[in-house]
Amino acid sequence: MSLVCCQKPRVLLTLKDGALRFEVRAPWSSGSAPSRGVHDPTARPVVPFALEMALDFHKYEGLGNDFVLVEAEREDAVTPSLARSLCDRRFGVGADGVLLLLPPTSAGAQARMKVLNADGSVPEMCGNGLRCAVLHLARARGQEAGEVTFDTGAGRRPCTIDDHLGRGLVTVDMGVVRVTGDVKLDVGAEGSSDVWELSLADAGNPHAITTRAAARALVDVVGPRIATHASFPAGTNVEFAVFRKGAVDLVVWERGVGVTHACGTGACATVAVGVARGLVALGEEISVNLPGGPLSVTIRADGRAIMRGPARHVFSGKVTPGEGVAR
Repeated sequence: MSLVCCQKPRVLLTLKDGALRFEVRAPWSSGSAPSRGVHDPTARPVVPFALEMALDFHKYEGLGNDFVLVEAEREDAVTPSLARSLCDRRFGVGADGVLLLLPPTSAGAQARMKVLNADGSVPEMCGNGLRCAVLHLARARGQEAGEVTFDTGAGRRPCTIDDHLGRGLVTVDMGVVRVTGDVKLDVGAEGSSDVWELSLADAGNPHAITTRAAARALVDVVGPRIATHASFPAGTNVEFAVFRKGAVDLVVWERGVGVTHACGTGACATVAVGVARGLVALGEEISVNLPGGPLSVTIRADGRAIMRGPARHVFSGKVTPGEGVAR
């Protein structure tokens, strides 16, 4: 279901007497009662949210890669367990990850972004998440165009916002993407062999890219086997790429999440590998076609990846504590 209106809907989630209750308040229906629902807690024994005070959040998506964004002063404002609960698509808000918008740590930056994956793990960087964070901050500042600089776990990232007429386009200097080598991994089930050739790249976080054709069912099997292989002690993101002239079709198994509609760092890492292999041209704007839509990626002569794509605000809401909530 989609709601289209000139103002943003507000969602209120509360916990009371062990039940999760929600209200959707639409600005166009102020004279009528809000829609309500109650979830039966017997379907799940664990209360999903554990808060000491109300938590305001904002739901964003970049090509279907969706996030719960929280403005905070401290990193522990959202714990790994709370991130898992917020990201739960049946008992929480639902998202691929949580974006914490924090005070900057370097001179000249306007904010810092910390990411928690849906499983509570913390990646170094998230390209789609950064576009969402940039859009949120720019709109909060009333900035339709110009530069916005963020600190991230992978370093400073200069960004440019183009929000004229609400288009929500963000260009990010993703930094130098390093292609670090090639490996062959056997990820066959016990008693069988299934060798995959992979190119490794570092886009501020680790990536393993294959150009071997793979249907979605195969991605669901092979993706997690590669992502958690012993060759990658910290895990890796896995890209399944098919290159064409000036473009690449891409499906990404994200570390700590699974298959997502889009992955910004994965798109940059894949194009960098394509340039290194001569499959796409250096300096050319490459269309990276992901399940959620296209991203534009250019690898410059100095090795820096420039990514451009949309971000969109979906709704804002509040999670409030109730009786029986344990941290």
